[in-house]
Amino acid sequence: MQEFDLLTIGNAIVDVLSRTDDGALDALGVEKGAMTLVDEARAIALYGGMGPAIEMSGGSAGNTLAGFVSLGGRGAYFGKVAADTLGGIFTHDIRAVGAHYESVPLRGGPSTARCMIFVTPDGERSMCTYLGACVEFGPEDVDEAVVAAAKVCYFEGYLWDPPRAKDGIRKAAAAAHAAGRDVAMTLSDSFCVHRHREEFLQLMRSGTVDIVFANEEEALALYETRDLQTALDAIGRDTRKVAVVTRSEKGCVVVEGGAQTAYPALRVADVADTTGAGDLFASGFLRGYTAGLDHGSSAALGAAAAAHIIRQMGPRPQVRLADQPEFAALLAGSQPAVVA
Repeated sequence: MQEFDLLTIGNAIVDVLSRTDDGALDALGVEKGAMTLVDEARAIALYGGMGPAIEMSGGSAGNTLAGFVSLGGRGAYFGKVAADTLGGIFTHDIRAVGAHYESVPLRGGPSTARCMIFVTPDGERSMCTYLGACVEFGPEDVDEAVVAAAKVCYFEGYLWDPPRAKDGIRKAAAAAHAAGRDVAMTLSDSFCVHRHREEFLQLMRSGTVDIVFANEEEALALYETRDLQTALDAIGRDTRKVAVVTRSEKGCVVVEGGAQTAYPALRVADVADTTGAGDLFASGFLRGYTAGLDHGSSAALGAAAAAHIIRQMGPRPQVRLADQPEFAALLAGSQPAVVA
C-alpha cells in the first residue's frame, strides 16, 4: 500500500452551477446562502428552472482533496456513486486530479448525487443537494489499509445526514487512530451543525476527532452563542489537537488548547464564485500541516488557496497550484505576497 498525506471521505456529488439573481432564487423557493437537502423530484424541478449551467464534480471533501493534490500532496478518497453517467464523470474527475479512488459504484439503487448551485452577482452560492447514492455509503466502503496509510483522515460533517455513513466514519476513525494517524472533520454548514450539534460535540469530546475546521457561523451554532470569543474558548477545550475557525475576509483563528492566533485573509477584488472557498482553505491548511509546516504557514497556504478558488467559477483548481510561484513560496515555508 502506498503512503498518502490525506484521505478525505465525503458525499460524492456532481455540481451543476448556474449564475442567477435574488429574484430567481425567490421564484424557485431557494434559500440564499444555505445548503438545502432535496428529493429527486425537487432536484429535477430545480434543474429545469436553472439558466445555462456548468456541470463538474464537487462535494466538499472531494473539492478539498482536489485542492490538496493540486498543491502537491498525495491523496485518496472514499465516496459512493452509482453506476451511471454522473457516477462515471465523478470517478473520472477524482482520478484525473491524481487521487487514489477505488470505491465500488452502486448498482440498482439511487442515482449519483447532484448539487444545484445558484451563484448570485455578489458571489454568494445557494445550494440544493440531492444525495442519491451517497446515502448508501457505509462501513463496507471503508478500506482500513488506505486509512492506515494516510497521515490525516478528513471527513465532512454533511456525512452525518446519510445514516449509514456514521458507522463508516467511526470505523475509519478507529483504524486511523490504531495506526497513529490524525482524524479531522469540517462542520460543513451551520444548518448541518443545528441538525447534529450534540453528535458533533461528542465526536470532539470523545477524541474521535483530532482536528476541526469550522467557519464563524458554524462555530457559533455549535455552542449556541452569538459571541465569537465564547465559541473560540469552548472549541479550544473540546478539540483534541487543533481547531481552525475561518472568518471569510477577516481571516482565520487557529486554536490549540488555550492558545488562539489570528491570521489574515488575502484581498480579492474580483470575486466570481465563493463555492469551495472553505474546502480549498482546508486543502491549503492540511497541505501545510501534513508537510510539517507551522500553523502560520499552513494558514497562509489555506488563505491563498481560498483566494485563488473564489476568482473562478467552480470549486476545484483549473491549474496545478504547486506550479504557481506564490504557492511554491508558501510550500517552502515563506510568507506570501498579497494575491489580488
